Amino acid sequence: MSKGHYYVGLDIGSSAIRAVIAQELSQEEALRIIGVGTAPAFGMRRGAVTDAEAVAKAANAALEQAERMAGHAAEEVVVSVSGAELECLNALGVVAVGRADGEVTEDDTARALAEVQARLTMPLNREIIHVIPRDYRLDDQKNIKDPLGMRGVRLEMNALVVSGSASHLKNIHRSLDAAGTSATRMVAEPLASAEAVLSAKQKELGTVLINIGGSTTSLAVFEDGDLLHLAVLPVGSSHITNDVAIGLRTSIEVAEAVKLQYGSAQADGISKREEIDLNLFDSEEDGLVSRYHVAEIIEARLEEILGLVNAELKNIGREGLLPGGAVLTGGGSLLPGVVDFAKEILRLPVHIGYPKPLGGILDEVDSPQFATAVGLVLYAQESGPRERGFSPSRMFGAMPESMQGMVGKIRHWSERFLP
Repeated sequence: MSKGHYYVGLDIGSSAIRAVIAQELSQEEALRIIGVGTAPAFGMRRGAVTDAEAVAKAANAALEQAERMAGHAAEEVVVSVSGAELECLNALGVVAVGRADGEVTEDDTARALAEVQARLTMPLNREIIHVIPRDYRLDDQKNIKDPLGMRGVRLEMNALVVSGSASHLKNIHRSLDAAGTSATRMVAEPLASAEAVLSAKQKELGTVLINIGGSTTSLAVFEDGDLLHLAVLPVGSSHITNDVAIGLRTSIEVAEAVKLQYGSAQADGISKREEIDLNLFDSEEDGLVSRYHVAEIIEARLEEILGLVNAELKNIGREGLLPGGAVLTGGGSLLPGVVDFAKEILRLPVHIGYPKPLGGILDEVDSPQFATAVGLVLYAQESGPRERGFSPSRMFGAMPESMQGMVGKIRHWSERFLP
């Protein structure tokens, strides 16, 4: 296969690594999913790499599976970055408009972006992943979405800066090198998930995307078309499994099977007399357990997770105040009853988020678990070939080599996050 452009997304999660290969035949057609691969994740803890070699083997397995299906080599990938070390902060860049007549040009917005990065003083153990322009101020006029062509003297850019652990980012590169591929760019996992499932209207209204992963839960809050907040919480669906294992005094494998087959996010509505025979899952297990008790265990941990999400929303003044509601993705969103339970805790409209309809073997990725991987190929497509000249030194916070590179970033982020 050689026609069109190819994009590869690699979602490095705590419980699974997922690879998606997509083909773009033309800009008018939707991407075609042509390859999908999944492998259990090893060497990960709370979204961070703890064993680069184990991650490399798992990534290689997922990529090989996708490559065989697609008939196309995954020489370069767009990779997700997660982990509780992800942080975001607001930053400001101020420049003087360059032209004598005061007209704002792309050079001015690019210099404002450069000024945002220059003003930031990052600790040695942290590196910038994204600098996302949110809005501008031109002299006394505030909340400008696109200042190009306007006239003024002083241009300010309000941006959101997403950073991560420098050692974690380097370990991801090290793992990919060992797997025989390289990262053209890194994307914060909540942003990739949002790209796959949220519409422009949802971002405009005000929506929180909540990705309940294996050992982390991430969230991205959008309002007025802008990314307002991003966070990763160090608790996920694997903690639910651990709680079930402790509560039932059984193995992790049996607890996971019980959770998937009989679990529920709400104990109400489940008969206290209904029992589960553990011997059906493991011949060495003996005894019956209450399904109601299992639901109580799941509900308690899920309440903690959603409570932490609520705390993040409260910190930014959006608790119960997002008309677009909450959209759930990730494996934890598949628990029966999770939507109704989340409505009670968050006091918001809630629904499960599925990746946007694409072409090709869509049935292979039509699941909330693939939201991040699909979002990565969509992100790669919107970035376009102009950003293919990526180097790791740029990703780790170095300034772009030319002003043209910054203009490309401005255009890209403006198209994606501004209405």
